[in-house]
Amino acid sequence: MKQLEGKTALVTGGSTGIGLATVQRFVDEGAHVFVTGRRADVLERAVAPLGSAATAVVCDATDLDDVHRLIARITARGTGLDVLFANVGLAAMQPLAALTADHYATVVAANMTATIYTVHAALDVLNEGSSVILAGSSSATTGTPGFSAYAASKAAVRSFSRTWAAELAGRGIRVNTIVPGPTRTPGAEDLMPDHVDVDDVMRRYAESVPLRRLGDPADIANAVLFLASAQSGFMTGAELHVDGGIGQV
Repeated sequence: MKQLEGKTALVTGGSTGIGLATVQRFVDEGAHVFVTGRRADVLERAVAPLGSAATAVVCDATDLDDVHRLIARITARGTGLDVLFANVGLAAMQPLAALTADHYATVVAANMTATIYTVHAALDVLNEGSSVILAGSSSATTGTPGFSAYAASKAAVRSFSRTWAAELAGRGIRVNTIVPGPTRTPGAEDLMPDHVDVDDVMRRYAESVPLRRLGDPADIANAVLFLASAQSGFMTGAELHVDGGIGQV
């Protein structure tokens, strides 16, 4: 039997990158997946190949009204949620000396507020024994120049998983954090200045990883599937590092 046969999942920020790879993996394992994104055209193109196995919902996870509309769609299907991957996030750099209020607010909204809104709004639709997976980052435990707001917001996400794991344990709901390392995604490429050779930068970045390569979104999706499935049934409040060893060695 497939690992998520008959299950219903939600992946926020599922139009590209790790989110989309996870959607595809969940569908392969038998789940019906609700997928969100802010750009309707990109979202529809992403999920179209999945047919009836995926439901696209345009949603800005930093807008509470939007999130409630999303949960209403899920509620109307009548199956509740067995898996929630709160994947919405934003990696953005700004040195401390140049840090602005707008940058700070935007990063915190994408990484912290969106996560809180999504999980809180989904509480009534989460089935007993369901799995909640939060999107962390190896930057939460390292000192990367320019990542003040981003790293702090991802450290907060790690804290959320511990607290919510304790709060929801009585319902059998597990809350864990997936911690990707350097992974080549459209979001990672968007961090690069226009004048740089992206392939060259990525190649040099890969050399800093103990496994001497960057992660592929599918690498992370496989680990998210593990946290979503019964195979991780005795894990909660934990971090799963999928980082090529960069934060471990």
